[in-house]
Amino acid sequence: RPDAIVVPSGLARLLNQLRARMDDAFAVVSGRSLHELETFLTGFNGLMIGSHGAEARGIEPPLAHAIPGLPFAQSELAAFAASRGLLYEHKPHGGAIHYRHTPESAETVSIFVHHLLERSPGFEVQPAKMAYELRPAGVSKDKALARLWQEAQFADRIPAYLGDDSTDEPALLWAQENGGFGIKIGEGESAARHRLAQPADVHAWLAAAVEE
Repeated sequence: RPDAIVVPSGLARLLNQLRARMDDAFAVVSGRSLHELETFLTGFNGLMIGSHGAEARGIEPPLAHAIPGLPFAQSELAAFAASRGLLYEHKPHGGAIHYRHTPESAETVSIFVHHLLERSPGFEVQPAKMAYELRPAGVSKDKALARLWQEAQFADRIPAYLGDDSTDEPALLWAQENGGFGIKIGEGESAARHRLAQPADVHAWLAAAVEE
């Protein structure tokens, strides 16, 4: 379940230390909503980009605006998930259907979401790990990185991006194509040239960066 994550004690403090060491050239970029990020990382004071780039904290103007057909798309996603015993995840600018507990539902969910897209202008389908999501068209994590690099503190910085999902692949590529590093977390195919095995390795790597 999306709400079943465990945030290690002290992670927000570690991220604040890293942000300070990097003169604020640090951000959390996620498909999660900004509200969820702020809840999971209470105490972290740095930049946050949520909903694949549709929301942001610390950057103006907002990265995306609500689409008129949003309530319809969300209600259709929720109703379909409920009718199939699947999990609907509400997001401020879209919604997702998770099928992790019934992997055989993948094709059914894909067909439904793509049909819904035909009736929902202004959205795109975003495949993810055991999920399909509708998100605003033109919003993605690589575009979020490009937007960050317009901020003064990121000028002349070498980008390094870490991610574990298919939704992170465009951002991993963006970092590499702009002279930096894409780092894949976990197993699976990836365009990233570097890899860490699990989240615990990420925490250890960031802690070592703070201590150096």
